[in-house]
Order: sequence, then structure tokens, then C-alpha cells
Amino acid sequence: MNIKEIQDLIKFVARQNVTEVEIEQKDFKLTIKSQESKSEAQQIVVQAPQAIPQPVAAAPVPAAAPAAAPAPAAAPAPAEDDSKYITVLSPMIGTFYRSPGPDKDNFVSVGDTIKPGDVVCIIEAMKLFNEIEAEVSGKIVKVLVDDSSPVEYDQPLFLVDPS
Repeated sequence: MNIKEIQDLIKFVARQNVTEVEIEQKDFKLTIKSQESKSEAQQIVVQAPQAIPQPVAAAPVPAAAPAAAPAPAAAPAPAEDDSKYITVLSPMIGTFYRSPGPDKDNFVSVGDTIKPGDVVCIIEAMKLFNEIEAEVSGKIVKVLVDDSSPVEYDQPLFLVDPS
């Protein structure tokens, strides 16, 4: 298996909410395990809304309406940003790092100019540190993820001004 096939397998496992996958071939053995505590937290969140609508059907409707009202109010500002900026997305699930080490400088900061092939961050997945390279050129406008934070597949990492 090459690194691309392994990354695709990791993405598949994450989407299917599988806790463990093991592949064994002649020359290697690969085991992918997901964190159960994260899955349990997601299950609790899913179970809580199901429990609330059953006793009182009217309560979630008003709660949903105010929650929906602020979202459209906040949405126009990011929509404008998204329309003129390019979003650099995470190609995998893992832990996001802005620098190659704790005492090293960040790969990129707000205001830095990047070009295709420049390393913008590292994502650690299964004890492997994967350098993420820019696929676009432009200027970093915003860093959307905190250092040492977990990231999901296709999660926005940076906003880049292509002009």
C-alpha cells in the first residue's frame, strides 16, 4: 500500500465511524484505531436531542428558531470572505501543527505569501507526521485552527487571498 491508499483508508474509516480496522498482507500489517471517547461524546450529543423532543414537542421548535436566526446573521460575513478567499482544507484526520517542533517557527503566519508546494502545516495521523503543502499561491489571511488541535477531513485550515 502506498501513502495515498492509507490516507483514503483512514478517511473511509472516519466516515464509517468504525472503531478498528486491521489489514494484513504478505509484507506488512496495518491497524487503524479510532478514539472511542470521541465517538462516545458524539453519541451522547445525538442521544440528548432525541430525549428532549419526546417529552415536549413544542420546546425544541422555539429553541430551533432562535438558533437559526443568529446563524443567517453571522453567515453573510463569512460568505463574503469565502467568495474572495481560497480555503485550504485538511486532506486527512489528525492533529494540526503550525510548526515542525515546539521551539521552531511556524511554517506560515498571517501575511505570509505562499506558492504551490510550500509546506503550510503538519498533520499528525497515527504517529505519522504529514507535511501539508499549499496547492494555491497567495497571501495567508487567516489561520482557522489552533495549534495542536484535532482536525477532520476537509476541515478549513487557512484562508488565502489569491490576488
